[in-house]
This record gives sequence, structure tokens and C-alpha cells, in this order.
Amino acid sequence: MAAIVWLVAGLLLAAAEMLTGDLTLLMLGVAALGTAGVGAVADTGLVADAVVFAVLALVLLLGVRPVLRRRFGTPPPIPTNVDALPGKQALVLESVAAHSGLVKIGGEEWTARPFDSTVEYPKGTTVYVMKIDGATAVVWKEP
Repeated sequence: MAAIVWLVAGLLLAAAEMLTGDLTLLMLGVAALGTAGVGAVADTGLVADAVVFAVLALVLLLGVRPVLRRRFGTPPPIPTNVDALPGKQALVLESVAAHSGLVKIGGEEWTARPFDSTVEYPKGTTVYVMKIDGATAVVWKEP
């Protein structure tokens, strides 16, 4: 009977984790499920169940939770500066050819060269930044 109580408690704690996202209730829920398993197999008493739960909870909270928070808790990095430019539109200010060119990207002027060195983009053309190579924007007409 005690194993069923631990099982229900474990499921409720794991379900409640969806409301918090802190991984604390999930670790306690897993500890309760582990205690239910040990209690069902070994037919232990209340004191032994409490000890098993405490040990499992400590191991999960102090050992597993920090690892999971480091792995899944950090938001993905947002590209900034030069890393944010690929994919942006640019306006050709001076004809862009294999060895010369000037484009305007988000209010800043950049030297540019075409992605395909055989192509030339005339002044006024809208192009897309494919990558940044040093201080030169590599551009292409199609996104």
C-alpha cells in the first residue's frame, strides 16, 4: 500500500514540474518513484522508505539537477554584431564586383564582394548578406 502512495506522489510531483520548470519537483518526483519501486520490491517499512526517499532526493537534487540546469537551463545565444548580419538585406551603393563594391547594411556601409565572383550587382540593387569575411560582406541577389 505504501508503494502506491509513493507512486502517486511521484507522478503528482512530476506533473507539477510543468508549472515551475525549475527541475526541483521533477527530482523529488523521480525520488518518490524510486522509493515506490524499492518499497514494492523489498516490502520495506515507512522508516526505510523515508531513508530511501531522502537519499535519492539528495543525490538527484545535488548531483543530477545542476547538470541538467547547465545543459538545458541556458537560453540559446542571440547573434549580435557581425554574427547577426548573415541573411540581412543590403542596398548596393557602388557596383559590387569581384574586387570592389560598397553596400549599406542596416545604416552602416560595408565593402562588399559577390558570392559568385562572375556576377556584378549594379548600384541600387537589393542583395542579401551571405557571410562576413573579415571586413567585407559577401552578398548574393537571392536569399
